[in-house]
Amino acid sequence: MQWTLVVPLKPLARAKSRLADTADDGLRPDLALAFAQDTVAAALACPAVGDVAVVTDDARAGRELAALGAAIIPDEPGGGLNAALAHATRVVRSARPARAVAALNADLPALRPAELSRVLEAAAEFPRAFLPDAAAIGTTLLAAAAGRELRPAFGSDSRARHRASGAVELPLAAVDSVRQDVDTGEDLRSALALGVGPHTAAAAARLLIPGQ
Repeated sequence: MQWTLVVPLKPLARAKSRLADTADDGLRPDLALAFAQDTVAAALACPAVGDVAVVTDDARAGRELAALGAAIIPDEPGGGLNAALAHATRVVRSARPARAVAALNADLPALRPAELSRVLEAAAEFPRAFLPDAAAIGTTLLAAAAGRELRPAFGSDSRARHRASGAVELPLAAVDSVRQDVDTGEDLRSALALGVGPHTAAAAARLLIPGQ
């Protein structure tokens, strides 16, 4: 099965505000872009992924991620993350109606293609499925089989919200790179310990991170 991954990315100037204790206003946009670059590059290297569509209105991010091979979809209708994902899913399925679709967080800088393949293989067994984040509160991946609506419910406590929506939680071990999103300095240290991609490694080298 080939998947289309939809990766949402907010404008870089507003991204990763919870990293304020680790990176100043001048560095946070660079980190957010680096996370997305490493996420998209790893996703495109995954054999189960046919294509990646990034939902963003940020011109710089659009240029950089398109250069990696991602399609860029404008953030419409400007109604927040879940509305953007629903819109992007409709766009990609207008071209490939039989394609399974998964929403993937843009802040997975340690993402490993082989681990993503395991998650998508497991998700293919269900109409809708999701993977909780490392904190076991949020969601890093939400998948929908061909012909099924994605029905994203990202936001606070999205793990519980996706479970309540009927999506199956994937109880997978040894897929830490797919679960380790980065919102805080502690998250970044955990991702660095797993081993991040080259864009994040270069950006993080500009920071003084205790324990790095």
